[in-house]
Amino acid sequence: MSAYDLEEQEQLDVLKDWWKRNGNTVLLGIATFVVAVGGMQGWRYYQNSQRQQAALVYETVQTGVQNKDVKRVRDAAGQLMEKYPATPYATRAALLAASANQEAGDAKSAKAQLQWVAEHAKEAAARDIARLRTAGMLLDEKNYAEAMKQLESKHEPAFDSLFSDLKGDVLVAQGKAADARAAYQAALDKMDEKSAYRQLVQMKLDGLGARG
Repeated sequence: MSAYDLEEQEQLDVLKDWWKRNGNTVLLGIATFVVAVGGMQGWRYYQNSQRQQAALVYETVQTGVQNKDVKRVRDAAGQLMEKYPATPYATRAALLAASANQEAGDAKSAKAQLQWVAEHAKEAAARDIARLRTAGMLLDEKNYAEAMKQLESKHEPAFDSLFSDLKGDVLVAQGKAADARAAYQAALDKMDEKSAYRQLVQMKLDGLGARG
């Protein structure tokens, strides 16, 4: 029995020595794991909470749009852009606010909101829409150089036809008929044969007449 106790004591001493040398590392590893798991769960909770709160504010934006309450739309969109910029609600709200401001004659605010979308939106399509709308506003203002800068920016292939079409409009406004023809033709080449929009682009191209 004493031999057994001695062997057991030796094993216990070895275990104690190992723990003395490695215990802190083990505890740190366990703590790191616990914090990581807890952090992931906390982050998921935070993200869900952010989305839910953003959704409520976005409802205010939609109500404002329906009631044509520009101030309400602008204020709620601003809140989303400031407090919940990472959510898709902020992007959609900014686009709606830009439309509301443009209709109200506040081009400066509309362009600022579109620029925010172009710089912050996670969805490439939203960024492209913002650039197209900005270019359209700049065209109306006869700011052709800035409009072309927007249209020459990198964009998704699905938007090629729309970018080329608007380029054609800018070039026509500048009196550059040959370049406009090329832009309209490029738009047609990238456009679905069944697209209803195709007829309008074809009319623009035909309106320029034969190549001179």
